[in-house]
Amino acid sequence: KSDSDTYTCDIGDAQSRAKLVVQEIPVLFKQELQNEEAKEGKQIKLTCELSKPDTPVKWMKGDTVLYASEKYEFKQHGTVAELIIRDVKSVDS
Repeated sequence: KSDSDTYTCDIGDAQSRAKLVVQEIPVLFKQELQNEEAKEGKQIKLTCELSKPDTPVKWMKGDTVLYASEKYEFKQHGTVAELIIRDVKSVDS
């Protein structure tokens, strides 16, 4: 997208200009999150796959943004984003 601009070919006495507009490819889910069940005290991993590698991902529980902590760990490898929830409790549902 940052390559979008007006480009010029200059031969001294004349110029030719063209505008380049680069459209971003929308990021889609190749694999959406799946419902999971876990026993209290266990660890669970939620995984989704995106269509564009290394896309920034924000994990949320309801309307609350999650942050890395002893409870939550985030991993991302190319197009795969993972949320690991440690020591799950009923309030994590």
